[in-house]
Amino acid sequence: CTRTDGRPFADRSKRFLESRAPKLTENVKTAMIMKGGNTSQTVTQALKDIYSLKKPNAVLYKKKNITRPFEDSTSLEFFSKKSDCSLFLFGSHNKKRPNNLIFGRLFDFHVLDMIELGIEKYVSLSEIKTSKCPEGTKPMLVFAGEAFDVDNDLKRLKSLLLDFFRGPTVPAVRLAGLEHILHFTALDGKIYMRSYRCLLKKSGCRTPRIELEEIGPSFDFVMRRTHLASDDLYKLAHRQPKALKPKKKKNISHDAFGTKFGRVHMQKQDLSKLQTRKMKGLRKRKGGVDSTEDEAAAAPKQVKVES
Repeated sequence: CTRTDGRPFADRSKRFLESRAPKLTENVKTAMIMKGGNTSQTVTQALKDIYSLKKPNAVLYKKKNITRPFEDSTSLEFFSKKSDCSLFLFGSHNKKRPNNLIFGRLFDFHVLDMIELGIEKYVSLSEIKTSKCPEGTKPMLVFAGEAFDVDNDLKRLKSLLLDFFRGPTVPAVRLAGLEHILHFTALDGKIYMRSYRCLLKKSGCRTPRIELEEIGPSFDFVMRRTHLASDDLYKLAHRQPKALKPKKKKNISHDAFGTKFGRVHMQKQDLSKLQTRKMKGLRKRKGGVDSTEDEAAAAPKQVKVES
């Protein structure tokens, strides 16, 4: 079977299978954003705003999907395999759980973990009349609150949000590109999400003065249900291939800030032969008498006189 230009369809299928095959350096994680059978205007607008933050690494499904992820996740796994997405955001609304968002991720096209958040307060992108960041801007993620380091559920939520919003991995970032900030705060059992634009102002010196301007969207979340992977499966999902692991170099270490330290091994030195700085006052004379002894000899002696 061939196409009109004479090239076989097998070439296209081969390229498609190669793009889906496992790689040492995986592609950028893509998120699928969908809504359930019942949704509210708040949930629909929230999904659109989060999609605008994730573009172009996101797929927005406009049709309703009658599924319940916590009861049956086969539908999500089917769509993830079809669109090659490893992240998902599902929005729903009912009387028991109003204005509901489910953040989740998949491993090998099976649900790894998902966390359900309820929207208590929401301000959309269109309600805040300010200039926005360009599409595809890589955001800086800030997490505030001790609970992100103490509570097990919030630890997983922090890891999930990092995966969801981090964007592509880049070797370097220019200063002007650091203009979008996503701030998450855990306080009193709630999670506050804010989006800011970083403005670089003149400061009279080389380092600019930084001001933050809220651009939206703004969320006040409360955590509801969770479905977390076991520790063994979570560890398996984070395993890296040996080819990507950096090779250890002997006698080289790094501190917490990335500063490189090297240890040098030397043979035992004879310190008596060590060349030091010569001082004129300590130099010996030709006769072998030290200059300090000459000064002591030339000094006047005191004589005791008895009457």
